[in-house]
Amino acid sequence: MNQRILLVEDERGLIRTLSDCLTGEGYIVETALDGETGARMAAEQNFDLLVLDVMLPKKNGFDLLRDLRQQGIGTPAIMLTARGQVIDKILGLKLGADDYLTKPFDMGELLARIEAVHRRTAHKPAMELEAGPLHLSLASKRLSVDGRTIDLTPTELSMLELLMRFQGQVVTRKMLCEHVWGFDWEGPTNVIEVHINRLRGKLDKGREESLIRTIRGRGYALASA
Repeated sequence: MNQRILLVEDERGLIRTLSDCLTGEGYIVETALDGETGARMAAEQNFDLLVLDVMLPKKNGFDLLRDLRQQGIGTPAIMLTARGQVIDKILGLKLGADDYLTKPFDMGELLARIEAVHRRTAHKPAMELEAGPLHLSLASKRLSVDGRTIDLTPTELSMLELLMRFQGQVVTRKMLCEHVWGFDWEGPTNVIEVHINRLRGKLDKGREESLIRTIRGRGYALASA
């Protein structure tokens, strides 16, 4: 599948040049001419990479990236700007940028940086999980069930993450222990039942059946529907 890139840049000539080059390399390119439009597109659509100018009208690239990261949107991003001060690069990276390229630049360098970012991020697990009525943001550590926000302890969040990643499949107590406390876990697995029961109490309010099913003798499974 071709990678989708969102290019947010207000120089029309440059945006045409970059779009033509990236499209010629097999990328699918969407563009935005200002920060507000770019922020909306990045939040509403799925992209593999964001290429963000810093000096944008309506919302600059730093604010755009900050807002996306606060929403739990972890799409990899390359900052593209004429500003070359070290402090700007540090700020961009601290806000969650994956790379930083200063204008003027060689198109070959941009392509190489895009490929490098893709290699570094291609195998990262998803940070936004959906399973039936559940939406879990690992970036912001927020869970919503049917639109209502629920507070989870770190242990509950970690367990739910694993159950959501294996929705409809059996997750053993040992798998849960190792996921929460590490692969060298040697303690009792019955401690899981206490945390699962607390998690059910938070998830199942108003429900006739629990979202987390006990698979006798094996472990637990998150309902597939």
